Amino acid sequence: MNYYQKIQHIALVDKNDTVVGQAEKWAAHRQSLLHRAFTMILTYKHFYLLQHRKHPVFDGVIDLSFSSHQIYENNSLQDDLTAIVSSLQREWGIQANDLLAKPKKIGQIYYRAKDPASQFSDHEIDYIYYGQLKQIPDPDDDFAYGFSLVSKGELLSKKPFTQMYAPWVDEMIKKNLVP
Repeated sequence: MNYYQKIQHIALVDKNDTVVGQAEKWAAHRQSLLHRAFTMILTYKHFYLLQHRKHPVFDGVIDLSFSSHQIYENNSLQDDLTAIVSSLQREWGIQANDLLAKPKKIGQIYYRAKDPASQFSDHEIDYIYYGQLKQIPDPDDDFAYGFSLVSKGELLSKKPFTQMYAPWVDEMIKKNLVP
């Protein structure tokens, strides 16, 4: 089954990031309900890994490096590390031991953005994680049109890209959350 067709429930939160319930993932995005998510910034040596995102929400934008949600499994919300490792495997074909160290939480952002090309919106408290790769991964083409490796200067200037950054990436840059 296509990953995007799976029924998954995500955590609804209030502005203080307190879990107040759960909702089916696509319903939450159609109704712009505030929910929890995460983004993980990956680097290889001194380069940032950018995902050319292939997704029903904000398709074709540049992500730094991938984003997803902690989901409910057996009525229990995944911890962040479990959600990150699952997403690393799914989207990049790599394991936790392909990182130089355990992912490190470096901050969080709040944002709300309507996807201009779909019926969906993001309204999230997004936990930002950072990790360093031992080698360059090979993305799964179900989740990415491709990827780029860029320096921090290129990332911050946006000069190499004709595509827009995902709205959460712009917010991360504004909040100085790029290590």
